Amino acid sequence: MLKGRITKALSGFYYVEAEGAIYETRARGLFRKTKESPLVGDIVTFQVENEDEGYIGEIHERKNALMRPPVANIDQVLITMSMKSPEFSYYLLDRFLAYAEAHDIEPVIVITKTDLLEDDASLDEIASVYKPIYDIHFTDRNHINEDLQEIFRDKISVLAGQSGVGKSTLLNTLVPDLELNTAEISNALNRGKHTTRHVELVEIGGGLIADTPGFSTIEFTELDKYNLKFCFPDFNRFSEACKFRECQHINEPKCGVKQAVAEGELAASRYDSYLAIYQEIENRKARY
Repeated sequence: MLKGRITKALSGFYYVEAEGAIYETRARGLFRKTKESPLVGDIVTFQVENEDEGYIGEIHERKNALMRPPVANIDQVLITMSMKSPEFSYYLLDRFLAYAEAHDIEPVIVITKTDLLEDDASLDEIASVYKPIYDIHFTDRNHINEDLQEIFRDKISVLAGQSGVGKSTLLNTLVPDLELNTAEISNALNRGKHTTRHVELVEIGGGLIADTPGFSTIEFTELDKYNLKFCFPDFNRFSEACKFRECQHINEPKCGVKQAVAEGELAASRYDSYLAIYQEIENRKARY
């Protein structure tokens, strides 16, 4: 028996990297009974039957998993937002952040196209909201911060962000040894625009990245509205002042979070995003 990581899934085959070799494997029938499906990124134990073929016998415990894209054991998600074309949106960024928190994935915020702004006032405002909570980087189309150069090392990463924010340009600049032009990277990352043929982990900057379109839209189908507040970590220190332990920060009296917003200690944009997502989850529950 060998232990390794699934690096590609294609047409019912799972390609596992173990001890410096790649093995083509299938999942045993026992997974149909447990309704488990191996995912790219999974650590698995498998039995070799021929030289480079085998069967997966065990999926080791995952620290997280996404279904779109279908990847497990993700270390970080690079949430890429542009300042212009498309316009920066606090709400959209907060949706991505809450989604990452819900799946126990470390978010890294990358703001692109800063050179299109006339002044830095809006950048200062964004930084004041997110720097106390998250790792955030500002880039323009000509320069990449040096502290981003090592961002992929020893990590499994996925991408998130609207189309057109500059995800492929970012990768091209960060990892020039990819030896791909922007159009080719864009094509590689958007193979699944209509149907995703397969998911694969590819080497990048000393780590691995899911070679998929990432995700540009998200739905909170797996998140309970009562747990949403935990996806906004900046609420934590203010929620200690809430009168009720189970306060949802909506209509309850003597709410520490609402008071912090009123006093300017907590960004109103964050609270507005929380309310909008909470309502989205509530509306979905009402429909079903």
